[in-house]
Amino acid sequence: MYVTRSKMLGALAVCLLSFGGAQLPAAAAPPQQPQQPQIFYQIFFRSFRDSNGDRIGDLKGLTSKLGYIKHLGATTLLLTPLQPSPFYHNYFATRFRAIEPAYGTLADYFAFIRAAHALGLKVYLDEEFQYVAQGHPWWRDSICKPQAPFAGYLLWKDPRHCVAQPFMGQPKWEGYDGRWIGIAMVNLENPAVQRYFRNLLLFWADPHGDGSGRDGVDGFRIDHMMDDLDHKGLDTHLFANFWTPIFRALKARRPALRILAEQADWGYGGKWLTQGHVDMVFAFPLRQALVSLSKARIVDAIRATAAATPPGKTQVIFLENHDVDRYMSSVGDDPARARAGAAIELALAGDPLIYYGQELGMRGRAIPNDHSDEEGIPSREAFRWKRNLLAPGSAIWYRSDPRAWHARYNRSGDGVSLQEERADPHSLYHWYRKLLTLRRSRPSLSEGSQHLVCSASADVLCVLRRQGQQQTLLLVNLGAKSARPVLAPAVAADAAWQDLLRGGRVSPADVMLKPLQVRLLGTP
Repeated sequence: MYVTRSKMLGALAVCLLSFGGAQLPAAAAPPQQPQQPQIFYQIFFRSFRDSNGDRIGDLKGLTSKLGYIKHLGATTLLLTPLQPSPFYHNYFATRFRAIEPAYGTLADYFAFIRAAHALGLKVYLDEEFQYVAQGHPWWRDSICKPQAPFAGYLLWKDPRHCVAQPFMGQPKWEGYDGRWIGIAMVNLENPAVQRYFRNLLLFWADPHGDGSGRDGVDGFRIDHMMDDLDHKGLDTHLFANFWTPIFRALKARRPALRILAEQADWGYGGKWLTQGHVDMVFAFPLRQALVSLSKARIVDAIRATAAATPPGKTQVIFLENHDVDRYMSSVGDDPARARAGAAIELALAGDPLIYYGQELGMRGRAIPNDHSDEEGIPSREAFRWKRNLLAPGSAIWYRSDPRAWHARYNRSGDGVSLQEERADPHSLYHWYRKLLTLRRSRPSLSEGSQHLVCSASADVLCVLRRQGQQQTLLLVNLGAKSARPVLAPAVAADAAWQDLLRGGRVSPADVMLKPLQVRLLGTP
């Protein structure tokens, strides 16, 4: 999502009450294929890698760094929007079937897709087309013209179509550069609009129109997905009448394509998985528990997340994304807490997501600003390729904003760069590399069953993953004192455990863990 924090909190309070009304009968689910485990790497596009010296991340810059993402251990790229927009985050489009000029051309885009696929990486695009920004032709050419060709594509407050229905009740929103820009609601109940967006997504999924998916993306993230948009009763029953038919058309053309929803209430996502017919949602409540590193909260969230997830559906497990504070800042800049959170995330059932720079421990907290999208810049700062933040390739586009630049979290020589951390075998980067290698190489971690096997009263979190005969056991001491795990007898008695991080044989019941210490044990 993309709005300021206080606006978000207000919207969430309403969202929690949003599904009490009558529903249309559930629409038929799109055709399904078995889901393959994935490891997402999410990129805030403008901030990743600059290729031409303008300090804005671009397609050629990303393409040049695909090898890094592959080597890190990710399988799937998740990109923030690429479409033209007056906002730096590129939500709220002024065109849909186009690429932001600062990012490159359609030719650059297709070259990137081909390069990613050549490395075995999948690509997901972030889509948000429930709104348009001031300057979009549907709006610009329809103001006070009810008979204009696209006037019916938007929602209007007056019969003369001079005032568009605003996003979240506010006609204009401030960009970080001080411009106030209008945002209007799209008429998603218009059959012509539904056809337009179905064809738009079919284009990105299958540009050649032959079902091959050559140069096509492998999935979509649906931003701010709702059944009644903004709870205004204007765009309603969207799960059944808008989203499901589009998903069905996509999967008829590309059966393996997957849909990931950002559920608008940031809850457990059960209705999005069942009534909305998406394949994946974000594990928001679990993320909040992982920030707390409270064993009780984590255990409760693990159980509730599993209960909300139907068979064949997936939760995306994450510590960071572009809408929340960086995890390192959320845990008080404590490397031990950051390592513990990473180990839990990458050991749990679901598809993990690494937000660019998370593997380095990049820092960032929202700037208190109720009116501007400047608020989110600290969690969207330039990826740290070099020790010198000003080195060529660094996408420091926000240097033009004096406040954000002065308050930036990432600075030259702070130890939080790929150049510095690659040279340190004990760095957070190498910790992530080790965990991601285990995640990909051990079937019990990537797709096994999940069991909580420690006493609820003990401080050690114990998560057992099992696939066939292979088992992996995560142990994390979340207490204030050294402790041993209080394990179920069947686990404690198993004599074939190996220490996956240190090497050597080990008995789980004999492991003594210091506060925040992590042990990862496994059987062949």
